Amino acid sequence: MPTKLIVDCSTGAVEEIELTAEEIAQREADAQAAAQAKAEEEAAAAAKQAEKEAIAARLGLSAEELSTLLS
Repeated sequence: MPTKLIVDCSTGAVEEIELTAEEIAQREADAQAAAQAKAEEEAAAAAKQAEKEAIAARLGLSAEELSTLLS
């Protein structure tokens, strides 16, 4: 079962506690939300790159020329 650490900074005491069912569910929901956000960011970046490449192709520019212009 997953656990969490509770650290009392004033005493240095460390306590390992098992997560509750609610905490486990929240952790899984947070992981799914993070994975979804990452997938959306990657898709947006890929779309933006494809758009740049399409514009470069219309202008007759190579990838290196486009990179030089955009840097």
